[in-house]
Amino acid sequence: MVPAGGATISNAVEKAKELGDEIVHSRRARMFGKNTVASTIAFLLDLAILWSLVELVGLPRVPSAIIAFILPMVVFYVLERQWVFPDSNRGVASGFVYFMFNIGIGFVVMLGIFWALLTFTGIHYLVARVLASIVSGIVIFLLNGVFNFKQL
Repeated sequence: MVPAGGATISNAVEKAKELGDEIVHSRRARMFGKNTVASTIAFLLDLAILWSLVELVGLPRVPSAIIAFILPMVVFYVLERQWVFPDSNRGVASGFVYFMFNIGIGFVVMLGIFWALLTFTGIHYLVARVLASIVSGIVIFLLNGVFNFKQL
């Protein structure tokens, strides 16, 4: 039986496959993939610093999260600028200012979610940090891709 409009199920499946291939192989998908790698590198550095400050130095968790966020963001900017958004026309210095503004927004998002998870759920601080960073990372990617590097 042929549905209204003459389309068949196999045609619909083929169209869905083509759309999926287009999305996966698109420039934006490649940038998001590279961003995921770059942010993972920065995030692992962040977690290492956070763990060290809490477990080895004995600092409280939330201030440690603030301190641990700073150095990895410089590493992240270099990776974003050189690898994720290499075709940006924005200057390096002005790009860094925009980047840090966007990072500030992401930082507030991350810290708010981190605090809420610690306060209301009782989950381990490193798990809370991972969950908060997933949301924050997507926010930062979108802000930088649209407003800073202007490639989304």
